[in-house]
Amino acid sequence: MVRNKLHGYTGRVIGGVGVLAVALTLAACGGNSGSSVGSYGFPQVTQDDKAPITVWVDADRSSAVDAFKKANPGVKLNVVTYDGSANGSNSFRTKVQLFDRAGSGWPDVVFSSQNNDAAWASQKSNGKQAFAAVLNSGLVPKATLDNFTQGSLAPCTVEGKVYCLRNDLAQVVLWYNKSLLDKFGYSLPTTWEEYQAIGEKLAKEHPGYIVGAVGDSFAPEIYFWGSKCQANGITGPTSVTVNTDSTECKRVASMLDTLIKNGTVPNLSVFTPEFVKKYSDKVVLMPGPAWYAGAIFNNPQSLNVPAGQLGVAAPLAWQGDSAATGNVGGGTWFISSHAKNLKAAEKFVEFVTTADDYQVNLAPGYPAYAPAADKWIKKQESSGYYATDLGALIKAGPQIWTGWGSGVFSQEAIWAKTMTPAIAGGKSLVDLLPEWETAIKNQAQVNGYTVK
Repeated sequence: MVRNKLHGYTGRVIGGVGVLAVALTLAACGGNSGSSVGSYGFPQVTQDDKAPITVWVDADRSSAVDAFKKANPGVKLNVVTYDGSANGSNSFRTKVQLFDRAGSGWPDVVFSSQNNDAAWASQKSNGKQAFAAVLNSGLVPKATLDNFTQGSLAPCTVEGKVYCLRNDLAQVVLWYNKSLLDKFGYSLPTTWEEYQAIGEKLAKEHPGYIVGAVGDSFAPEIYFWGSKCQANGITGPTSVTVNTDSTECKRVASMLDTLIKNGTVPNLSVFTPEFVKKYSDKVVLMPGPAWYAGAIFNNPQSLNVPAGQLGVAAPLAWQGDSAATGNVGGGTWFISSHAKNLKAAEKFVEFVTTADDYQVNLAPGYPAYAPAADKWIKKQESSGYYATDLGALIKAGPQIWTGWGSGVFSQEAIWAKTMTPAIAGGKSLVDLLPEWETAIKNQAQVNGYTVK
């Protein structure tokens, strides 16, 4: 998966974009001795407001650390750069498991590029207390939590408790080339049925032009998530409901079958040289996350769409149904239950997720914190690049369907292994739905889930 951003592209990340988990280091020999259930609802070690905090971040988050240092020179930080669990390395969880066994060594602040870390970090492991601190029992002010975009903390929430703060969102919207739509005389679609109709007209009237792509492992998050397909219904820490034999799954599979067959939704990754060569000036419509703007459209190394052509519209709805959308990435920050200086940890996390100094002035992606997002949008619009305003991004944020959960297992890995080769072999998505369901259930069970 790719970094969530509108300007510039900084690399691929599997399973989500940007999670910053906050964990304070225990004394080397202190383990969890002296801990007791504190006022925040989890076991706490004796606090020391002057203790330095150790921050783990990936290279892309270094500007967040620098901004915090500048604004808070009195807080002592030890900064460690690591891979952020990018590309499915799972390094964050692996390292925490090692520290759990040792009884010490936990970092104070950890950035992870995965959206599903709350699924494991909120749970005890081998009898050891959960890594993540509970944030909505007084540690983070309620006013701060309430200002995050509606639904954005869903990946952080397990059984009503919030374990992390989102850094950025990757809500799916409809990107389109206004110049091409006008040239062909097509109206901007507002439903998936109208979207399909344009794809069918394009195939007949303007062969070679496209309305989407399904060659990336996050294709189900763009199309099936937004159709409310219950392929990933995480209902608890170890329970999931999987049902691809539904109208919501079949309608989008049928649509894609039609558009794949007529060539308007190619089975190519948008990050391949072949895609860029064939479709640089031929993308009429493209459902995709917020960061598509900078990653593929306004990128000289990709489609390089000229200024004044790229527009953005709100998520499409199915006729007779309310509009919903998917999410391809986004970031979160955790505070560790092992924190020795919770006060400094909370100050850091609240700053990097809400402060204009980072989220508006420096962050590449759409902020999850709504007040910062409004200002960030205005800044992007002032560039003069877009053919429309970017209000659709704001509208789409709260429309991310919460029925698609954030489990420990990777939906993208399942899709890439099960569906992508089958599509390449000419098989129908509608016919593949049972196979997809079986693959999801099997992977969930391997990871300890009870499947319904």
